Amino acid sequence: MTGTEPILRVRRLSKHFGGVAAVDNVSLEVSVGELQAVIGPNGAGKTTLINMLSGDLPVDTGSVLFRGAEIASLPPERRSRLGIGRSYQKINIFSVFSALENCRIAAQSREPHPLNWFHDAMSYDAIAETARDALLSVGLARRADAVAATLSHGEQRQLEIAMSLATGPRLLLLDEPLAGMGTEESLNMIALIGRLAENHAILLVEHDMDAVFRLAKVLTVMVNGKVLASGAPEAIRANHEVQSAYLGSVDASL
Repeated sequence: MTGTEPILRVRRLSKHFGGVAAVDNVSLEVSVGELQAVIGPNGAGKTTLINMLSGDLPVDTGSVLFRGAEIASLPPERRSRLGIGRSYQKINIFSVFSALENCRIAAQSREPHPLNWFHDAMSYDAIAETARDALLSVGLARRADAVAATLSHGEQRQLEIAMSLATGPRLLLLDEPLAGMGTEESLNMIALIGRLAENHAILLVEHDMDAVFRLAKVLTVMVNGKVLASGAPEAIRANHEVQSAYLGSVDASL
């Protein structure tokens, strides 16, 4: 895939819960080197969309093409192996293990065969190197031996992204990675996501509009499960329907 070709193509994707359309006929595309943010009010269907793209929820109707192949029927582990990584609204790490062990487990998942039970897992040099590189990428190299539960909230968010990076993804699905962070932690995470966007495709769900307008090349606005508007940040900021439905009066300096 080149940076100008969409690595992810979503066509007319829908998900219903009973008579409610949580995601209704949504289409979008994301390319490597591009960060696209999906924004909208609570209940708009943003997380449901991410869950369908990652395979955590089955698709009712529609198409999900990744690297040109249809993946809508594949389970999460198959999609992960193809190169899709994700983070969750609720931090999803192994809290009793060290940061390095968390990344080692993630890197190990890419091995084609089970490891030898009688060998130290960290004795596999390639796996250990991948785990350390992932921690370095998110700024946690010095915290490699810290138990995950002792890390700050922001560091735990960084660790979850490091675990995704250890699997070698090309597409990252990030669901509210700034949730619960203070100002300094938020700035660190914004800088990290900006760096990752240089060589990954990123689909970001986030309520922090300062971060969204700093990071995103494309914004997709969802309301009641539907796409209300999609385009460059400047166009979305000026869209009267978007302002009425979600943004309100947006500071022109954002």
